[in-house]
Amino acid sequence: MIQRQTVVDVTDNTGAKQAMVITVLGSSTSRKRKKRLKSADIGDIVRVTVKKAMPNSDFSGGSSRKDRSTRRKAKAVVVRTRRATRRPDGSYVRFDTNAVVLLDDNGEPRGTRIFGAVARELRELGFMKIISLAEEVV
Repeated sequence: MIQRQTVVDVTDNTGAKQAMVITVLGSSTSRKRKKRLKSADIGDIVRVTVKKAMPNSDFSGGSSRKDRSTRRKAKAVVVRTRRATRRPDGSYVRFDTNAVVLLDDNGEPRGTRIFGAVARELRELGFMKIISLAEEVV
């Protein structure tokens, strides 16, 4: 279960290493009630801000504060969660870390390699490019 302010690992070769979830896309809040926290599971799209990155990557910063803030925001898909996910056959799958893969505007992965295992549920959700780039599908 991933919600706002959760720090996740970035598991592709874009240069980003750690990111923090800003919001889960598709969540809604009511004005009359307190904010409802929507949690993300495997295959959900989240908006993240990159917190740690390689020095010479696109996310390493810029000359001005505005340039740095717009460059560090991205969409991502959740590929691993520490919380167990139940499968239709009754088994559960859970990972050691929470991890995401950064996406471009078309919903395709930004990177050309994906490190570590990803969940099989991504295939049913239409992320075939991520499945084909991944080292291992669990």
